[in-house]
Amino acid sequence: MNSLFLSAAVVSAGLLLSACYPTSLADQQRDINAAKGEGDNLSIAKVQKEIKIGMSSADVVLVLGSPNMVTTDDKRRESWVYDKVSTEGLVSTSMGAFFFSPSDAKGTVSRTQKTLTIVIKFDEKGMVRNFAYNTSKF
Repeated sequence: MNSLFLSAAVVSAGLLLSACYPTSLADQQRDINAAKGEGDNLSIAKVQKEIKIGMSSADVVLVLGSPNMVTTDDKRRESWVYDKVSTEGLVSTSMGAFFFSPSDAKGTVSRTQKTLTIVIKFDEKGMVRNFAYNTSKF
């Protein structure tokens, strides 16, 4: 009976300690944003699927979040610009591709940057009159 109790106590303690395992700030921020519904909202697919001519600026904010930049034209109509830049890195060694490799290993580092720019133009009533997007990779 004592060994069963001891085993249960060890398993319980292990579960409690694993729940306290520290996470990175990036992971914590991602969890917070997901809980708020503010995950990574920018993608071409999201624009193609959900942005429609005639929708309100409030609906655009619900779909894509706040823009990075707002400008107006000579008729005082707003244009919203969303920009997303991401960088991917890969270390390649003679042993294969790794994100982390031993300090004495010889290899190359490859980095790729991707950009996504979305421009949404509104009419005088704050409704989408046009939108465009561009993506690049270098």
